[in-house]
Amino acid sequence: MERIARVALVGERSAAIRAHGRYASLFDALWRRTGIAVDAYWTPTTDVSGLAAFDGVWLVPGSPYESEDGALAAVRTAREGDLPFLATCGGFSHTLLEYARSVCGLADAAHAENAPEARVPLIVPSAKPLAGHERRIRLRPGSLAERVLGAGATTERHHSGHELDPSYAPLLEEGGLRLTGHDDDGVARVAELPGHRFFLATAFQPELSADSTAPHPIVTAFAEAAAMVAT
Repeated sequence: MERIARVALVGERSAAIRAHGRYASLFDALWRRTGIAVDAYWTPTTDVSGLAAFDGVWLVPGSPYESEDGALAAVRTAREGDLPFLATCGGFSHTLLEYARSVCGLADAAHAENAPEARVPLIVPSAKPLAGHERRIRLRPGSLAERVLGAGATTERHHSGHELDPSYAPLLEEGGLRLTGHDDDGVARVAELPGHRFFLATAFQPELSADSTAPHPIVTAFAEAAAMVAT
């Protein structure tokens, strides 16, 4: 039986961003494989007031967003409302930023993309160029990411040019956020929130998985969680 999930794609839709052109075929493949029909609504970061009415929230690639505050509000709405949440590429960085500010008390935490001279640069330029490159990610045993992917490691495509300053990783972990995937250089690439219905952020882009006929397991798991809310 078909299941329908209303999902907000939060970000400024652009033909220049490759990932944005993949969602229609991705959701079509998802429906054919799982029977889950994703009813997707593009939601600009300048107008996120209605997100609580959706079954799931996906903070999609596209950083810098038109409104950093709106992107952070999207993360907070899903986190506090126990709504299934997925963030990819630039959405990953903004998820860490929201958590550092709202939960860990680091009110001045900043993203170098928006505030290059910030006093507390939580998100900094990547040490190595990643645009278009694949990186191997090691996953923490027992994590949501490991369960979803069914393996202890994965190789994924990245495009973001920013990453977490590792000196702030202990603060985020102590505050309850789990950094459960790291590349071979030890850089955090996956974050999740235990106890939440579904809360997963990845620095890589599962929407760019090579096989467009088979949705990435992370996308499938997110859609399944959203469909559970809808029932």
